[in-house]
Amino acid sequence: MSLIPATILTGFLGAGKTTVLKRILHEAHGQKIAVIENEFGEENIDSDILVSDTTEQIIQMSNGCICCTIREDLRATLQSLAEKKRKGELDFDRVVIETTGLADPGPVAQTFFMDDEVAESYLLDAILTLVDAKHAPEQLNDRQEARRQVGFADQIFISKSELVSAADLDALQHRLKHMNPRAPQHLVHFGEVAIKDFFDLRGFNLNAKLDIDPDFLTPDAHDHGHDHHDHDHHDAHCDHPSHSHHGHHHHVDDDVKSFVFKSDRAFDPARLEDFLGAIVNIYGPRMLRYKGVLYMKGSERKVIFQGVHQLMGSDLGPAWGADEVKNSKLVFIGIDLPKDILLQGLEQSLV
Repeated sequence: MSLIPATILTGFLGAGKTTVLKRILHEAHGQKIAVIENEFGEENIDSDILVSDTTEQIIQMSNGCICCTIREDLRATLQSLAEKKRKGELDFDRVVIETTGLADPGPVAQTFFMDDEVAESYLLDAILTLVDAKHAPEQLNDRQEARRQVGFADQIFISKSELVSAADLDALQHRLKHMNPRAPQHLVHFGEVAIKDFFDLRGFNLNAKLDIDPDFLTPDAHDHGHDHHDHDHHDAHCDHPSHSHHGHHHHVDDDVKSFVFKSDRAFDPARLEDFLGAIVNIYGPRMLRYKGVLYMKGSERKVIFQGVHQLMGSDLGPAWGADEVKNSKLVFIGIDLPKDILLQGLEQSLV
């Protein structure tokens, strides 16, 4: 049986996850979707309505949210679903997990890699995060869960953008980009999300057999003049007048930050492995996502590298093109990561 694609839908309370999910379930895409959702909270999908309106099976968890405290429950639910599918008792093509608004998506994602039975049945396709344009600035300031949800995202959907000014929306989008430069942002109105932006994104293959979008780290136009590897957006150049957005400074000092490492020199595989192993050992819990395309000494192929917390994996990607400049690009997203130590260690891992 081929792997069942799984999507994690997250976002802070009131961001509109249920509205988006209902829209997706009612689209004419011809796919059968099993939904795993948390039971409590005013956002709960009414399973009676959904089951009568669609052919989807709704899996309610009896004891509430799917987050780290009851990861076993999510694991058991996923195992049971896969078993029922194998036996022909349930017919579905993919799974969507809607987390509670206060959930950290990290432990949910880890379930797909730490449990062999789950890993043999499912492919975690992507983490999708909904951000409420009206309330996000305050939520991102006050709630680490909201910041972590942004940090983990493979795709960000911004809801309620019609309720804020263009300047405020622009400031929010800049802020999200600084927290997570690798997640494309989409504005969604009343839950309308295109299926192509929701499913089969291949955003989260720890052992990805794919080439990362070559433009996923293209710096914004305002980064001109910074063509070395240091692209932390929280340096002094954030105070450049062009960033003021009519007085809305977006450089709030978020603890979730991202930075990029780039180099045209090849990595020494053994040195890089030693360094990353040590870093993940110490800072793993604070490393939300890290991902990159690596130029490794002795390899004619790109190495695709990705990780979440302490779990990391790499795989051979396509061969370097004849006219292609070989280089490495890595992005790190995490909570108060020691940028200097990481950049220095990566520099010392080059040939």
